[in-house]
Amino acid sequence: MVEWSAVAGIAAVALGLVLTPGPNMIYLVSRSITQGRRAGLISLLGVAVGFLVYLAAVTAGLAAVFVAVPAAYTALKLAGAAYLLYLAWQAVRPGGVNAFAPRDLPVDGPRRLFVIGLVTNLLNPKIAVLYVSLLPQFVDPERGSVALQSLTLGFVQIAIALTVNALIVLFAGALARFLAVRPSWLRVQRYLMGGVLGALAVRLAVEPRPATAG
Repeated sequence: MVEWSAVAGIAAVALGLVLTPGPNMIYLVSRSITQGRRAGLISLLGVAVGFLVYLAAVTAGLAAVFVAVPAAYTALKLAGAAYLLYLAWQAVRPGGVNAFAPRDLPVDGPRRLFVIGLVTNLLNPKIAVLYVSLLPQFVDPERGSVALQSLTLGFVQIAIALTVNALIVLFAGALARFLAVRPSWLRVQRYLMGGVLGALAVRLAVEPRPATAG
């Protein structure tokens, strides 16, 4: 059974990551602005399938890692914390990425939109690190099935990511126009997300691991 603190923790990580500009956000915003909301939502469907692929692979692998290589927990934890710190720096550094400055994209059909969304997510290093290094920090082998806990936490992350990305797709044009004339709001968002990600990195780095994981 997953602890509520673990659900809250992965929810905070998921929200911080989805609000930090990365390949998924940049692609979905650009696609929605250049080709419309329908194209953005079809692309988002591909992104969703990418999440499920990661979740299926990691759920099977995490159980084996906890049982066979307990020391890997510490390595995963430190790698995850380091990556969160990197994302925090990327958010606050001068000249940080503005995902709402759309990139020019060709007009594509539904099948290609889906495939590009899927591939974009599968090749997104932020999502790979989320599932390989961050999600395991919220799984406690003492509380039962590692696979079931991983599935539960993974679905929490997917629900948050898809909800936020769907809102971004639906309001990409309006948000781009709003931020174009109010750049200070973008700076506030960047510093807020940088602070959240930095705090999460510190929490992961100092949190003791479950007794059975080491």
